[in-house]
Amino acid sequence: MFYPGKLRRRFGYQPVRIASRRTVFSMRQSVKSIPLWLLALAITLVSAYYQRQTGPTHPLCGNATVGKETFAYCLPRSYAGEGDATVAIAVKDTTTFGEVSYRRSKSLDLWTTVPMSRHDDHLTAMLPHQPPAGKVMYRVTFTAPGARPVTLTNDPVIIRFKGSVPLAFLVPHIILMFAAMLLSTRTGLEALARGPAVPAMALWTVILLFLGGLILGPIVQKYVFGSFWTGWPFGGDLTDNKTIVAFIGWLIAAVRVRQRRDRYVGAIVASLLLLAVYLIPHSVLGSEIDYTTLPHGTNGTP
Repeated sequence: MFYPGKLRRRFGYQPVRIASRRTVFSMRQSVKSIPLWLLALAITLVSAYYQRQTGPTHPLCGNATVGKETFAYCLPRSYAGEGDATVAIAVKDTTTFGEVSYRRSKSLDLWTTVPMSRHDDHLTAMLPHQPPAGKVMYRVTFTAPGARPVTLTNDPVIIRFKGSVPLAFLVPHIILMFAAMLLSTRTGLEALARGPAVPAMALWTVILLFLGGLILGPIVQKYVFGSFWTGWPFGGDLTDNKTIVAFIGWLIAAVRVRQRRDRYVGAIVASLLLLAVYLIPHSVLGSEIDYTTLPHGTNGTP
């Protein structure tokens, strides 16, 4: 009579092992978690889109009618790199001309008005380059023969100048912050479902926030505005402040989860806190130069 041990030795037979209850449970949990991941991804994408579209550095777009022509425009509110910033608007009517009036924001400058130049179908003007975090406020006005002048916006548009960031730092920063938001939302949903993965997800959320927000974030800030940190206690930059608030919130939640104290409540509160932080438009109350505190003739005086 052959026994299983003899079969293995003679023919290389391996008996079929039935999956353990733990393995089956893990497989079922993975399948059940797919809708939660999709929901977390949808929430993250919507919040990221909202933040991007409502930020004060997003181009200000609209439509205007000058004379007999109606055209669309997008006015820049952020400029990175060297050289002057360009304002360009497509106006096909060659009899229409435009002008741009500008002055530095938070300064005692008088308004400077320059005519727009025509390049094919576009009317363009240049705004003087500023150091990182310097801002210029400007208005664009068009006039057609026999028509009243049309100013595109009621209030001046403010454009902020900034430095360029190497992709080697910018891309990982964006990826890590997006991943942190995604995992934070997913952890909150896991806590609502009273799932077993809350402790591990909370820990990874803290790690992603630390790497993306507190390591790469200051490096990006240094390239963009010349300072590693302009939030509390050194300044009032809201982007820096909301990053540290979100990180502290998740750090507290992760510790309490490990201690089995308020395991689910803490994770839910932390995920809602990060979601609220992301819903604050990007670059609101960001770094800016107060030219009134600087000597006359410095840092980009027109």
